[in-house]
Amino acid sequence: MNRNVGSIPRIPELNKRLLFTALMLVVYRLGVFVPIPGIDPEQIVRLFEQTSGTIFDILNMFSGGALERASVFALGVMPFITSSIIMSLLVKAFPTLEAMQKEGEAGRRKINQYSRYGTVLICVVQGLMLALTLEGGLGSGATVVEETGWTFRIMTVLTLTAGSLFVMWIGEQITERGIGNGISLIIAASIIVGLPGAFWDIVRLVNTGELTVFGVVLIFILLIAIIAFIVYVERSYRKIPVQYPRRVVGRKVYGGQSSHLPLKTNTAGVIPAIFASSLLIFPATILTFINVPVLRDMSDLLFGNIIIYNAIFAGLIIFFAYFYTAIIYNPEDLADNLRKNGGFVPGIRPGKKTAEYIDKILGRITFIGAVYVAFVCVIPSLLEREPFNLPFYFGGTSLLIVVGVTLDFVQQVESFLITHSYEGFVKKKGMKGPTRFNV
Repeated sequence: MNRNVGSIPRIPELNKRLLFTALMLVVYRLGVFVPIPGIDPEQIVRLFEQTSGTIFDILNMFSGGALERASVFALGVMPFITSSIIMSLLVKAFPTLEAMQKEGEAGRRKINQYSRYGTVLICVVQGLMLALTLEGGLGSGATVVEETGWTFRIMTVLTLTAGSLFVMWIGEQITERGIGNGISLIIAASIIVGLPGAFWDIVRLVNTGELTVFGVVLIFILLIAIIAFIVYVERSYRKIPVQYPRRVVGRKVYGGQSSHLPLKTNTAGVIPAIFASSLLIFPATILTFINVPVLRDMSDLLFGNIIIYNAIFAGLIIFFAYFYTAIIYNPEDLADNLRKNGGFVPGIRPGKKTAEYIDKILGRITFIGAVYVAFVCVIPSLLEREPFNLPFYFGGTSLLIVVGVTLDFVQQVESFLITHSYEGFVKKKGMKGPTRFNV
């Protein structure tokens, strides 16, 4: 990889993609500082300082600080992610949608369009709840909105919906014209921008005597250990051996080589953590915004009791790990492709038996990956409590997302460099060859 990185300045196309990705992320960050019309941004920041440790902290983290500024990007990409989750569940529930998804690019385009419609609906609901909450001063009774009423509410809903759709568009543009998954990069960038503030908070705690130097060293050691553990697991694979038989064509012998089918230990990546977080955030946001005592008590119970919250969160992560793996991996298709290409798993009969074997292996490694993701996402929040009291400003979900997205970004850059080097090699060999065929 180090040798490939040195060739980046000599690849104009990659430079353009990297520059485009950076510019789109800059545009997103600039939009975070554009407030909703009709509100007092300074008052919002002060109120958020008073609501520390609530659902608003989680929402604010995933929006990159846009929520505490009452920005036009306050909803971020979470409505789109929530809509995608619902659409994925509906695809599995309704055969018509599942058949549409299997139609190829046209079918997937229709499914994505339905997800966008769902995003608009979710934005309208969340935007209206946020408008009502701003009018109430985030439950404090403070005056945040200059002129309350339906004019402000409708304007806020339209502004937040347009902002969320624009963020979604930025993510899609990065995916198509840049490098990496745009939505994941936006979420990772939103989390990374909080690093300077976290370091300053640690310095403040040391200066006030609330945190010792030994505690700071322990925090960094644990962070490095967790990051190293994430990198190790994300890079690990379960290799299923595949053998291709020899074929004699004329006087030449083809095939006979051994290969393998690589299956990642964490087959679903950071998706389960993002899905579980967004699925918890959506109903909790509504419960927080609606001023009904029973619903408010439910929200306080969910986010106030660390044991209940982490148990539900870990259960959702494990569920989505299996769910997403079932979407991206179909053992029957993998077995069928092996059979068509003449490959087979040694000791396993081709066809149904191979599909059952792959499904068995997938089930085992998915369980390991799901437990690993749940552990990484839960352990930092437990270390914040008694008797450890270590101030982790970034939870395990944040670490997993940032490290996972970074690894994926580096891998895509490396794949681009390898592809470019291979194409250059082919062109060079074609020019030197004795015969060239132009089609």
